Amino acid sequence: MERSGLLEKGDKVTVTEGVLPSNYYYTIDPSLAMSGNFPFSERMTAREGIVISVEERSAGFYVTAEFEE
Repeated sequence: MERSGLLEKGDKVTVTEGVLPSNYYYTIDPSLAMSGNFPFSERMTAREGIVISVEERSAGFYVTAEFEE
């Protein structure tokens, strides 16, 4: 996430799955944050989750969300 205040702990989020030649990636809608790449063997099945933390680091804001699966 690039800016603070877009998401907060406890927010309900939905994700959209993107596909690369050898990985999946996930975007928190509406384009608020983006995941790293996940190998095909670690594909997520859940699309709704809850933000459990937002952490500011030198490279930006890192969002951790919990999904039921």
